[in-house]
Amino acid sequence: MIEPVDLLHLGKERVIGVYVVDTPEGPALFDCGPATCFDRLREAVDLREIRHLLLSHIHLDHAGAAGHVVRAHPHIRVHVSEIGAPHVIDPSRLIGSARRLYGDELDRLYGEPLPVPEENVEVIWDTAAGVKSFPAPGHASHHVCYVLDDGTLLAGDATGVRILPGRHVLPHAPPPDIDLEAWERTFDEVLRHQPERLALIHFGVVSGIEQIAEHVERARNYLAVWAKRVHDGMTEDEFVAAARADIEASEGSGAESYFRAAPIEQSYLGLERYWRKKGERSAEAAAST
Repeated sequence: MIEPVDLLHLGKERVIGVYVVDTPEGPALFDCGPATCFDRLREAVDLREIRHLLLSHIHLDHAGAAGHVVRAHPHIRVHVSEIGAPHVIDPSRLIGSARRLYGDELDRLYGEPLPVPEENVEVIWDTAAGVKSFPAPGHASHHVCYVLDDGTLLAGDATGVRILPGRHVLPHAPPPDIDLEAWERTFDEVLRHQPERLALIHFGVVSGIEQIAEHVERARNYLAVWAKRVHDGMTEDEFVAAARADIEASEGSGAESYFRAAPIEQSYLGLERYWRKKGERSAEAAAST
């Protein structure tokens, strides 16, 4: 059975995991975690045996160590979406965006990504290293998922954050490119593949077709709750307090792992930006008619 490799982010268990998987073109790593976890990654995984790095998306908690991995092991091919590829090759804009979100905490949390040489980067179309892949926007425009031959769907953040064995599913929605309509389509696409297992980076594996359908429905429903709260005018403090109360009621002491994996305030900022930009586009369209 597939299991996450715990990167022990900031010394904490069950916050960020990655997966070693088999592909038709050799062993692969699904996501690599942040630069701050690179030493732990190479202790836990024999990167000399890895041939491919399958990135779900380019956020630093998932892909920040990619350049470190390739610098140490130049034979590894990095598979990433067409939207994300330029930012893996030149992460300067990515770093700037992350620093606006995290401020002085960025270096402590995730470190600084290194550029991945362009010759190591392969843009994903419908397969990567012989593995079926498909676009999965919503959480991020550059998100993709992969479906292994054994029925495992490598989900990244496309179906939310769930710190197993917890039951709560948190639809992490950080800025800048949350897209609620696209996320709905991604939920549908995940279910269309009828996976037998759902591999989450944050954190663990959901097994069973019925259990996965229930997981996706929770993610969908709670995203709708969060979106409505922001749309209806909740302040950031009110939103964070309500979300924390929801998670604590469900998970008790386990709620802290959720807060570390997906800070609630980021989802407020992402959803607030989504509604604000949508309102601006509607106003512009109305003005042009």
